[in-house]
Amino acid sequence: MHTVAIVALDGVVPFDLSIPTEVFRHVRLPFGGPGYQVRVCGLTPEVHAGAFRVKTHHGLGSLARADTIFLPGIMDLSAPVPPALLKALRAAAGRGTRIASICTGAFLLAATGLLDGLRATTHWMAAEELARRHPAIQVDPNVLYVDNGQLLTSAGAAAGLDLCLHLVRRDHGAAVAADAARLAVMPLERDGGQSQFITHVPPAPEGASLEPLLHWMEDHLHRPLTLQALARKAAMSERTLSRHFREQTGTTPLQWLLHARVRRAQHLLETTSQSVEAIAQKVGFGSITTFREHFQRFVATSPLAYRRAFRGGLEGLSAGGRSGPPPPGAPRRTRAAS
Repeated sequence: MHTVAIVALDGVVPFDLSIPTEVFRHVRLPFGGPGYQVRVCGLTPEVHAGAFRVKTHHGLGSLARADTIFLPGIMDLSAPVPPALLKALRAAAGRGTRIASICTGAFLLAATGLLDGLRATTHWMAAEELARRHPAIQVDPNVLYVDNGQLLTSAGAAAGLDLCLHLVRRDHGAAVAADAARLAVMPLERDGGQSQFITHVPPAPEGASLEPLLHWMEDHLHRPLTLQALARKAAMSERTLSRHFREQTGTTPLQWLLHARVRRAQHLLETTSQSVEAIAQKVGFGSITTFREHFQRFVATSPLAYRRAFRGGLEGLSAGGRSGPPPPGAPRRTRAAS
């Protein structure tokens, strides 16, 4: 039987720990037998998990007998990774064991050096830090998970479910994975990547010289704002405005404007029943085609699929997943595979 070993360290994120435990523990094969044997392993018999403690029945020695090892997220990214764990993971990788991480568990896997030269992901809030610490890793903050074959990483929270269901499908086929998805009250395929869940706060540094202009732009997104019009409003030349914009926001005026319009569109899709066409006009996109193209680029899904995901009851989704087929042209889940 396929053995899944889940590592629980002090400071483990309880939700991340429970995801692979529950998904793999309940997988049933067509003849009714279990698909996996699950073991929770720790350096110590008891670990801190935030508001409570978790007792583990297996030590790190069980990693040597595992077919798949899962590394759940950790709360404290500054905590040193235990050398014993690094040694066990490297040895397991050398034997061909599959190793997967959920959320900030990517930091544990990255510390082994096994991800160097590969693509990986983690929770979008921690992606920049992962890239800073491990420049040899190509960190992609926009996908739900990355499958490099033997090594896999997933984004935060529910993206761990996506990864687990993906592995069940790899191991036992789509029918078994679909049953596991129904049991977890999850769609087997989700639209978009984690970029649709990222809150992009408008970069308007308090006290910065461009702060009034940025607020004005937010209030006039519906207007056809050009670089020339923005420079005139700021009483600067276009070249000077572009330079100050780059210094204070890290991007260009027109890119900032596109982001702001997409953010406003996301809010309207979530909170109103206005048509996509009406929202496109309200946020300043000249055509519905242009709106869809920019929305897809920034959010990695279509406006209709986004609305379905975030206004489930109104747009045909139950709390547990998609109740109907996706709209024509809606993308499948953003993911990376080897």
